[in-house]
Amino acid sequence: MFAHNLRLGARSLRKNPVLTALMVMAIGFGVAASMITYAVFRAVSGDPIPQKSSRLFVPMIDNRGPQYNNAGEPPDALNYTDAVALMKAHQAKRQTVLFAVRLSVMPEDAQKAPFKVPGYAATGDFFPMFDVPFQYGSGWSAADDEAHAPVIVISRSLNQKLFGGANSVGREIVLDDQQYRIVGVADQWDPKPRFFDMFSGNAYSEPSQVYVPFNRAMDLKIETAGNNNCGGGGKRGDDREGWLHGQCVWISPWVELDGAADVARYRQFLTSYADDQRRAGRFNWAPNVRLRDVPSWLGYKHAVPPESRIALVVAVGFFVICLVNTIGLLLAKFMRRSSEIGVRRALGASRGDIYRQFLAEAGMVGLAGGLLGVVLTGVGMLGVGLVFAPEIAHLARLDVSLVSLALLVAIAATVLAAFYPTWRAAQVQPAWQLKSN
Repeated sequence: MFAHNLRLGARSLRKNPVLTALMVMAIGFGVAASMITYAVFRAVSGDPIPQKSSRLFVPMIDNRGPQYNNAGEPPDALNYTDAVALMKAHQAKRQTVLFAVRLSVMPEDAQKAPFKVPGYAATGDFFPMFDVPFQYGSGWSAADDEAHAPVIVISRSLNQKLFGGANSVGREIVLDDQQYRIVGVADQWDPKPRFFDMFSGNAYSEPSQVYVPFNRAMDLKIETAGNNNCGGGGKRGDDREGWLHGQCVWISPWVELDGAADVARYRQFLTSYADDQRRAGRFNWAPNVRLRDVPSWLGYKHAVPPESRIALVVAVGFFVICLVNTIGLLLAKFMRRSSEIGVRRALGASRGDIYRQFLAEAGMVGLAGGLLGVVLTGVGMLGVGLVFAPEIAHLARLDVSLVSLALLVAIAATVLAAFYPTWRAAQVQPAWQLKSN
């Protein structure tokens, strides 16, 4: 019976090609607008590390006082003094501090020009904390951190560029005239948004290519390529030691805590640390600390761009308008067939039969509209960069899941939109139609 209803629906659609085309176009354009904006929203609003986002926390300490903080919130990063103190205390299962760097790679082939690569100075815990996958080797050890060892982890793409993709563990690489020994080659890994570096505005920037030990970077006086926020205390000058031990914040700290008890204990540690600094005369205000997990941190930092939310709401509104128009077109189409409905009812067809036939017909309209919507979505992806920033636009992907969702939404929405026109058609009285004919 279902196949029979589909055949009837297809025959009816062919009888009114103009009306059918209008409905298919309305659904297609509405689905395309919704799917394009949803693809962007999905890319920027997902959990970047779902397997452990509730166990990774960013500690924050107010090192400036209420006159310089943001609505009572501590700075989004730490200065060097506090970052080192937290690392030495080692109150978490795993912990790391990091800052963005940009270094010049010196190719082995002297005929090739040096080139800049983005990366991070971090501690060895960075890799197991954030579940960084490796193609070859691994991250460096805690002993390497303590020894300020000249080791490095490079990305798969950089390894491909420098060594043709071969296992380069143990080989040497020169960055900014400093030699490093490769201990690991990270596999493809670029969480979006890049939750661990929201402070420097690198949530959607190009993937990291190198990772060097924090202590080694400090020894070599490698400058941060990220933000350097000095609040109301002036800016970075020539006095490096004064800057390091001043109030400028530029280091992002992260800790891994396994349960509620560990979280409470670490929060108490932060409070005690800030209180110790107050008693020592470094702070003259009450302890002001925060400890946010990944979801809370992303919400606090507004990781989802507001324009993506606005665009999604506008697109859904446009889709609703398209559905309203489709309801009107279906109503006109179905009611023009009142005599046909009356004859079918007089021959014994039930209202349920009318519902099944017309909803099957609406489903076919939805399927055709969904297919058109998929094509328009693919075309629209090419122009996403005209609406969104390039680093966000390139995250939008037309994949199997998006195609399936587009078809499902188109069919389901069209069938739902067809309920009222179908109900009106099913109310046709056979006697009135037979009498009028």
